[in-house]
This record gives sequence, C-alpha cells and structure tokens, in this order.
Amino acid sequence: MKGFLGVYLRELFLLKNRAFKFILSLSVSPLLYILAFGLGLGKHLTIKGIPYLQFLIPGLIAGTTMMQAFSINVEINISKFYLKSFEEFKCAPISEVEYLLGEVATGITRAFTATAIILILAYLSGVKPVINFSFFALIFLNTFFFACLGVISAMLIKSHADQTLITNFIITPMMFLSGTFFPVENLPPFLKELIMYLPLTLVTKDLRKVALGGQTVPEDFFVLSSLCLIIFLLGLKAVKYGRD
Repeated sequence: MKGFLGVYLRELFLLKNRAFKFILSLSVSPLLYILAFGLGLGKHLTIKGIPYLQFLIPGLIAGTTMMQAFSINVEINISKFYLKSFEEFKCAPISEVEYLLGEVATGITRAFTATAIILILAYLSGVKPVINFSFFALIFLNTFFFACLGVISAMLIKSHADQTLITNFIITPMMFLSGTFFPVENLPPFLKELIMYLPLTLVTKDLRKVALGGQTVPEDFFVLSSLCLIIFLLGLKAVKYGRD
C-alpha cells in the first residue's frame, strides 16, 4: 500500500503547512453556530425536553464532518485544473484503490479533527455528550461516504466552477434539512419521507441518540455500511474515468 501512503502523506504534508489556518477555519463555523443558535437563539429552548444546545452538538458534528470529508474535492480540483499535479497520479504506478483510499483517509482525518474541535467547544459550553465506540463508528461511516462522494464529484466535473453546483444542490440542503438543527419530524410530510433516507439523516439521528446516552439502531449501521460499500465501488469507477 505504498501508493496509499504516498497520496495520504502528501495531503497531510499540505495540511501541515497550513495547520494554523486549517484549525482556525475549522473552529469559526462551529463556534458561530454554538453562539448564535445554541447560546443565543436556543438558550431557553428545549426540544423533546432536551436543551437545544445539547440537541445541536451531535447534529453540528454530523454536518461539519460531512462538509469536511466532502471538501477534499476542492483540493483535488486545484490539483487537476490549476497545479496540474493530478497528472503525476495518472503517470504514477498507483492503483485506483490506493488513490481513492488515500484521498478518503485525508477526508476522514479532516473530519475527525473537526470533531475534536467541536467537542472541545461543547465542553467549554457546558455540554458533555456521551462518547463511545458507536459515536466514532458513526462519524467514520459518515465521513467515509462523503469523502468518496467528494472524490467522485471531483473526477466527474469538467471545471472548477461546476463544483459549486454540487455543493449548492446536494451538500448544503442536506446540511440544513437532515435533522442537524431541528427535528426532521417538523418538515412537511412529503419532504420528511425523502429526507429520512439520506445518509446524513441516519447518522445525525443515531449520533444524537448515542450522545444523549441512548442506543443506536443496528439496521442503520447496516444501511450506512452498505451505502459506503456502494459509493466506494462507484468511486473506483470515477477514479478510473478521471485517470483515463
């Protein structure tokens, strides 16, 4: 797996060179959400008897890790359209599996870094979610899925500008409608039925249960694992397409 390590370590080296800016950028959005929605708007608000800030943190983790995992497509696009370093991968003796795993591992690393920052902010705000194996397993499945989706989108688009369309029409709606900031049950019935089956909705629902001391739904783990396998296989096809 030297190819995997080459891709992954290269991305880590790039992150290391801008570590301060990277961590600062990861901190700003969660801090604003916590201050504006959790401590501001939701200070005296409860949802199903749960203080809103306690309700918000798991959703914020799910949504932020999705965004961070998916955002690897930006780095890939820059390497494709501007730096032309993607051409090196095309010529290198690296398999599609190794390349995809290297990029996905980068997305997962970014996402878990964001998780650590949000948990620190949560503790400073007085919220102490339950953290166990299921908690991290859900985050892993969430980030694996959206990192693969990020690679697929980067491989298929023809220009950097097209990436905005995918973010605006897929990622942003999921961020706000998948139970991250309010219960999915509050949505109109026709929209609720659609939203309930999105991967981020399943992750948010189960992550919130775990964070509040409850149990996950085993069927959701099976569905999420199946979706991860499917999108990984699609990712391999997309990388092969991008390489050709």
